[in-house]
Amino acid sequence: MPDNLQDESPTGLHAFAVQLRRMNSEFNRIAQDFAQSQKLHHTDVQALVAILDGDDQGGAMTPGLLRERLNLTSGAVTACLDRLERAGHIRRTRDAADRRVVHLHYAPRGVAVAREFFRPLARSTDAARARFTEDELAVVMRFLGAMNDELTALRAPAPE
Repeated sequence: MPDNLQDESPTGLHAFAVQLRRMNSEFNRIAQDFAQSQKLHHTDVQALVAILDGDDQGGAMTPGLLRERLNLTSGAVTACLDRLERAGHIRRTRDAADRRVVHLHYAPRGVAVAREFFRPLARSTDAARARFTEDELAVVMRFLGAMNDELTALRAPAPE
C-alpha cells in the first residue's frame, strides 16, 4: 500500500475518506427520506438530481443523457420519467429546432415540493459555509470540482 493511504494526519487520505463517506451517507439518507415521502424509487431521485443539474454544458437534460448518467436501459429511463411526470415532478418538452429531441425539466409542483423538503439542507449548507472565508470556500469548491472530475473519470469507459 502506498504511504499516503496510511496517512493518519488531519488532512491525510484516511481523514478525507472518512469525511466523504460520512457526507455521502447523510446525503443518501436525505435522498431516501425524500424518495419515501414522495413514493419514489431511489433511481427516481437520482434522475431528479440529474435533471436539476442539466447536462454538462448547462443545457437541459435529455432522456439519452439521463440514461448514460444513471447507467440505465432505455426502458428503465422511460419508466422512471413516466413515474416522475405522473407525480408532477418533471415535464418533457420537444426541442424547437429538432422535434425528435426531448428536454427534461422540473415541473412547478416538483420545484415546490423539492424546495420545501430540502430547505433544512439548504439552511445547514449555508450555516456551514458561513464558517469559512470566501478564499477558503474557493479552495473547497476547487476540491469538490476536482473530486467530481476524478469520480466521473472512474466511471468513464476505458479507451480502447
